[in-house]
Order: sequence, then structure tokens, then C-alpha cells
Amino acid sequence: MAKLIVLGSTNIDILATMQAAPRAGETVNGETVQLMPGGKGLNQAVAAVQQGVAVSFVGRVGRDAFGDQVAAFFAEKGIEASGLKRSETLGTGNALILVDATAENRIVVIPAANKEIVPADAEGVAIAAGDIVVSQFEVPRSTIASIFAQARATGARTVLNAAPALDDAPAELWADTDILVVNETELGHFAGVELSGDAPVEAVAEAARRLFRRDDQVVIATLGVRGALAVTSMGHELVPGRKVKAVDTTGAGDCFVGSLSARLAAGDALADAMRYANVAASIACTRIGTGTAMPQAEEVFAALRAG
Repeated sequence: MAKLIVLGSTNIDILATMQAAPRAGETVNGETVQLMPGGKGLNQAVAAVQQGVAVSFVGRVGRDAFGDQVAAFFAEKGIEASGLKRSETLGTGNALILVDATAENRIVVIPAANKEIVPADAEGVAIAAGDIVVSQFEVPRSTIASIFAQARATGARTVLNAAPALDDAPAELWADTDILVVNETELGHFAGVELSGDAPVEAVAEAARRLFRRDDQVVIATLGVRGALAVTSMGHELVPGRKVKAVDTTGAGDCFVGSLSARLAAGDALADAMRYANVAASIACTRIGTGTAMPQAEEVFAALRAG
């Protein structure tokens, strides 16, 4: 089986729940507060390893207690973390997350050590033909471009989650991305079009094709409860979502990316991997938290069997 290499961010999340998030100048009472491992890279790595594939991680933390917590979490989950380096100047990243009673979230990210990740951090991590290399936009885009170029040169497959929607990615990064995963907001931003939350599938597919740099690329647009749309130069296919009673949607997109990548590494066809990832993400939405909310493979397979 192929392995996953995740180049990504790590944070310690400070997550608070409340009935309604405060408006400008307003103070509200919260209900719970938790400190837990997070960051898009960490979340995706955990989502993947819990589906039974080997995962290596490349990233940075500080020389602080939060960095120790991240390293211990990786060890607990069985993620190979020789590529997790310690910053000499910055602390471990943080995210402040407010989750209201409707499961909607508001997030402030402090990147800290994540800003220092460089291509040399991955030098000890072997990338082989057939492996899957995954990244997101919470780390330097020039570093992603360098490692994606190395990955494609070895015959590995690249998966980019272009979130958050930042505009400083080198042109070669877009060209070296095999599978691009974005939500509707990110897709509209990069395609330069307005897309509503209920935009017709055909409009979403048309916007996705604006992002192609090669004929063999795939753009996956995640559409919330509607599911996910895979767009290729030959057409598009909607994989329906799964409705659940959500309590926290914070890590759902990361769960989708990590689970999708894991199933691709296991040899699944794209549509099958997307169905699996949709179910995994729906389970994550029923739990409070990010990296700690990712489901195990047996839970996902049970939900798939149950329909």
C-alpha cells in the first residue's frame, strides 16, 4: 500500500462552545472550553492514519509545552514525525475557535512556527512512486511548491487543499497539483466568480474548470450536505453527502481531505474514495473538536454498510 506524506500546519486549538457567538462589542457566556491538537495539517494526518494507512508528517512546532503536546499526540496516533521540526524563534501555532449552538464556527489562527516550514524540513522523509503527498495553505506556499515538484518527479500523487484562500501561491504549484480540494467559497475566490451556497452543480463545475492547468487534473468541490463534486476535463460527478445532526463542523473539511487521501493510497477509485470521505466527515461533524474528532476506519465502514 502507498503511504501518505502530509506537509502541514500544527496548532493547539482553544475551542469554546456557546449558544450564540458574540457580536462586535458584546460579551456572552460560554458553555465549555477545551485545549486540543489541531491545525489543518495535523487534522488531515490524523484523519488519514485512522483509516489504516502509513502517514509521515512534515511541519514545525515551537520549543514549548504546546510543541511537546503535538509531538506526543503524533506518537499516540502512530504518525511518523521525523519531519516535525522545532522552531528556535517562534512558538507552536494556535487557533481560537468559537462554536455556536448551530454548529457554525468562527476561527482566528496564529500561525507562529508554521510560517517557518522550509523544503529542507522534508529531506529525511522518503517519497516514492505511488505515494500521496498532501498539503494545505496554512504553511508557506513556496515550500509546498518545492515539495510537490519533488513528489511529481518521483511519480507520487499530489493533493492540495487550497484553504484558506490565499493568493500568493506560485504558478508551478497549481500546475503540480494532481487533485485540488476546495469548498464553494474557496472555489469562487480562485475562479473569480460568485458562487452561492446552493449554486447549481453545472455552475460549480464550470468554475472548477477555470482552475485547470493540465488536462489530467481533478478539482473536487466540497458542497456541505450536498456532498462533493469531482470535476475533470471529461465531465463531472456529484457524490451525495450524508445528513447528520452536526454539533461542530470545524474539522469536517480536513477529515474529508485526510480520509479521501487515505483511500486513494489504499487503491480506491476516486468516486469510491469520495463516498468514504463524505461519510467520515459527517461523523466528525457529530463531535466537538478537530484532531480529536476524526473517526476510526471501522466507524466509517459501519456507516457505509448502514447506508
